[in-house]
Amino acid sequence: MHASARLLRRLSSSSSARSLRRLPCHPSPSPPPHPSHLPPLRTVTRALLPHLAAPRFSTISCASTPSLRLGECGAPGTPAIPLAENSEGEEEAESVAARHDTDAFAAVELALDSVVKVFTVSSGPNYFLPWQNKAQRESMGSGFVISGKRIVTNAHVVADHTFVLVRKHGSPTKYKAEVQAIGHECDLALLTVESEEFWEGMNSLDFGDIPFLQEAVAVVGYPQGGDNISVTKGVVSRVEPTQYAHGATQLMAIQIDAAINPGNSGGPAIMGDKVAGVAFQNLSGAENIGYIIPVPVIKRFISGVEESGKYSGFCSLGISCQATENIQIRECFGMRPEMTGVLVSRINPLSDAYKILRKDDILLEFDGVPIANDGTVPFRNRERITFDHLVSMKKPEETAVIKVLRDGKEHELNVTLRPLQPLVPVHQFDKLPSYYIFAGFVFIPLTQPYLHEFGEDWYNASPRRLCERALRELPKKAGQQLVILSQVLMDDINVGYERLAELQVKKVNGVEVENLKHLCSIVENCTEENLRIDLDDERVIVLKFQNARLATSRILKRHRIPSAMSSDLVDEQASKETNEVGRGLLESPMSPSVAAGSSLADLVLTEGRGGLQQIRRTQVLHPEL
Repeated sequence: MHASARLLRRLSSSSSARSLRRLPCHPSPSPPPHPSHLPPLRTVTRALLPHLAAPRFSTISCASTPSLRLGECGAPGTPAIPLAENSEGEEEAESVAARHDTDAFAAVELALDSVVKVFTVSSGPNYFLPWQNKAQRESMGSGFVISGKRIVTNAHVVADHTFVLVRKHGSPTKYKAEVQAIGHECDLALLTVESEEFWEGMNSLDFGDIPFLQEAVAVVGYPQGGDNISVTKGVVSRVEPTQYAHGATQLMAIQIDAAINPGNSGGPAIMGDKVAGVAFQNLSGAENIGYIIPVPVIKRFISGVEESGKYSGFCSLGISCQATENIQIRECFGMRPEMTGVLVSRINPLSDAYKILRKDDILLEFDGVPIANDGTVPFRNRERITFDHLVSMKKPEETAVIKVLRDGKEHELNVTLRPLQPLVPVHQFDKLPSYYIFAGFVFIPLTQPYLHEFGEDWYNASPRRLCERALRELPKKAGQQLVILSQVLMDDINVGYERLAELQVKKVNGVEVENLKHLCSIVENCTEENLRIDLDDERVIVLKFQNARLATSRILKRHRIPSAMSSDLVDEQASKETNEVGRGLLESPMSPSVAAGSSLADLVLTEGRGGLQQIRRTQVLHPEL
């Protein structure tokens, strides 16, 4: 691990001391070049998070500017000019300091009736044992009120929540809150509180603009170290797309030098009397380097929720690009000296760009904005950001106009943008993992959270083949999953197969597996005597189907597993069998085994295949305070 690597951390505090976990590297556009380039991202909020490579900032050495002494500037021999006791520079510095103090004081007054403390009880899933959750834990964060009686906070503050409470400043009472919408990619969430008593005396904050460099901001929240509200002030030092540690995505972020600590997560950064952003992570190993989510990202999240009623996601063009800073590559692809752009190297088959762009196209402009050879576009006052920011600010299903150079000719093309999901999910918060158990073989879809269970050094400790596929492969069609055999629960039926684990399932009875639901359907509808499962290392599993089906129920009982499949697969099987039973009722008289007052649902429970009879009587109970 490089000593110079700096680490992004998400910032909510936990009531119990936990070991810090290293976050996996997000390869959404591209995987890390080498395991040694994977600095750990740490968090004190979640026990299990997607991995994300922290940005590696190169150090630029600058020539030092010689200090000028009085009498050395201007014409030779110019006499030194004595400074007055109160020079203009000192007066300006005092004025700036006074303005900063005023802004901080105004921020405190503004925040007293707007910023709340968020208490979360959460329970994340156990990906090695997907039918059960990990131990319940408590964490704390911050939030603030906006118009419409809503509270903005970070997604990682309430991820995998089972119970959420909020408390306003100066009140001893905690009020129950509900999560209205949550966007893990942008690390934002909206909470609502039903109690009218909570809203008495509360004021909503308004959003401002992106602050300029060196503008003062005040971060308000409830960091660790105390129970009351806290205010830290600093200035904006950088505005650019940054890796979001929680969502494993790259969106615009604002770097500030204010002290942001665990528990500040979700609190507002106030500039003047308006919100400039939401505190969400800091840089480990650095002095007072924190990050806030800027207003454009917040507004894009809120507008998507208002329009669709749920989180709509951030758009992606679905391409990987290569810089064209080398003059030889520009000449090879026919770029004239005045042209700038980037080379399209890979296209996601599920994107609209797959039907429009081609490999080796030169992307020249996006919505009329010229793209530089390093992939950046102009931004504000002589600043530059990657053109991905323009893409991410588009609404789903919105059209963009792109100009490309193909075979020496320029073309203007229209492309529809939408959020795209990777073949292997980077994170799976707020949902139970899918699994299917047959004859003691545990099948799951490959996810990065599963790989993270191998420990802090998961990139080297997890199975190499699975890790490479998780970081590099693109989906070929919608709904595709990499299904793996994660482990074998020992029984007489599977003796000799106990070491076949952490392997991808290629085929079942000669049929290529598309996803876990497809595998479940093939197995459940098997009509052959033998069930054959082909794995990715050319090994094979062969079972007597009827014997394996009978063995499944005793294996579940022995290991105290409530069901042979996750709830999403149960719902699909129930729907299928309901249709089958319904057709049977229309075609044949009522079976004598069905009581006179039985409903169709009762019939499905009694007529279900195999372990489904037991499964549908089981429901998941979430712990509450």
